[in-house]
Amino acid sequence: MQTTVESRHYFVPEPSHWPIIGSLALFCMGLGAAFAINEMPVGSFVLAAGVALLVWMLFGWFGDVIREGLRGLYHAQEDMSFRWGMGWFIFSEVMFFGALFGALFYVRVISLPELGNMQHKLLYPEFVPSWPLVSGPGIQATYEAMQAWGLPAINTLILLTSGATVTWAHWGMLRGHRRVLSTGLLLTVILGVVFLTLQMWEYSHALHELNLTLASGAYGMTFYMLTGFHGLHVLLGTLILAVVWLRVRRGHFDERHHFAFEAAAWYWHFVDVVWLMLFVFVYWL
Repeated sequence: MQTTVESRHYFVPEPSHWPIIGSLALFCMGLGAAFAINEMPVGSFVLAAGVALLVWMLFGWFGDVIREGLRGLYHAQEDMSFRWGMGWFIFSEVMFFGALFGALFYVRVISLPELGNMQHKLLYPEFVPSWPLVSGPGIQATYEAMQAWGLPAINTLILLTSGATVTWAHWGMLRGHRRVLSTGLLLTVILGVVFLTLQMWEYSHALHELNLTLASGAYGMTFYMLTGFHGLHVLLGTLILAVVWLRVRRGHFDERHHFAFEAAAWYWHFVDVVWLMLFVFVYWL
């Protein structure tokens, strides 16, 4: 449990070396990815080194923050800063996905009608402005669009259920029911893993049976861009919730001090809302 330390001032930690390690990790990952794409043998080693540095940085930096919290160094002012920081982070994620949805909107609502008008018919006489595009300029091979009422619908039900389980865990936290808290978090993590597994299965089906790739015109590009980035966020959220669950098992939180759990829950609800929008605008409509 948390200990108390008398403090009348805003806690400022000592200068840390972890940002430098993180910057070096991202540099190695970017450089290694560029080398690997160009089939340079050193690329995979540089990329692996960057990933290893990033994992080391995450464990080290987050570990420092956790230890500071357990020492009772964070009080009302620091708690408010954490909440503002998480709020702005989620806002930046909203803007990020807003840009991706904006690209989808531009292609479907603006570009398609423009390319299908009489002026452009002289350039593309066989072009049909319908969505999804299955043929036309820039499409290297025909493909089939992903249907909504299959794996995507199942994954939607899974994420909605996970939102209920994490809310149930929050209810247990506020009332001091440790078993409810632990069980709800564990169920949420399991549902996140199931979602990612089904998404990998969906991608395999799309690539090998529907011939849907990144080269499949605007539909393939927006499909993988939106669902892929969302899947990355589900992976991150699942890892965060798993760490919070391990901390719950070690008794790190109580009814009053549990912002790390709340931050993870906020992030997970954001991921749920984005998926609902994806299901409607990418799969359904």
